[in-house]
Amino acid sequence: MTPPEIDGGGSAAAAWRVWRCGDAALAVGCDAELNPDVNAKAVEIARQVRAAGLAGVRDVVPTHSAVTVYVDPLVADTAALSDRLRRWAASAEPETLPGRELTVGVRYGGPGGPDLGAVAAFAECSLDEVVQRHAAARYRVFMLGFLPGFAYMGVVDRRIAMPRRQTPRVAVPARAVGIAGRQTGIYPAVAPGGWQLIGTAELEPFRLDGEPACVFRPGDLVRFEPRSVEAP
Repeated sequence: MTPPEIDGGGSAAAAWRVWRCGDAALAVGCDAELNPDVNAKAVEIARQVRAAGLAGVRDVVPTHSAVTVYVDPLVADTAALSDRLRRWAASAEPETLPGRELTVGVRYGGPGGPDLGAVAAFAECSLDEVVQRHAAARYRVFMLGFLPGFAYMGVVDRRIAMPRRQTPRVAVPARAVGIAGRQTGIYPAVAPGGWQLIGTAELEPFRLDGEPACVFRPGDLVRFEPRSVEAP
């Protein structure tokens, strides 16, 4: 379904628009698939919204190619906010500050990576080549979602970009590293999930007593470093 458009905006990279999400949220975004430049612009727009300190703004949530601004409809001036979002979308440049660079150790395969063989069959290559291709990339954190601390990262090498499982698992272990198409991520807690599991990360993405609780944030750059490779 096409969102109800309430204003327009643009950039050299994509056509941005603003629309309502019920009576308590506005969104600004464009149609793009895993585009790092578009995501960088969304992150910058989110930063500008937060920095503006507008009355009635409750939360600001950037995604792959959009930003949702949650408001108190009895306090926020949604007409003024939509105008600001339009202007920010037209003028904002992608974030200029480099994201943090993080390295995550991974034990590939074994009990924690039961789908490594399936990904190798999908790619028509060896287990070691799957690991090499997965670890060779530097992944951008596009957004957080699904579970607290779950970072959607991309872009996965096309050769190993196996789609989600047709039947999700009832319980995926915490710290499982998965692939779903051209995205990869680490499950922060035991949860249902359909991603192809290829290993176990050494890092805990979400720590309730951590400061901050979420290890990753949009714009971070992540590398996976193999610690071992074992047949599933």
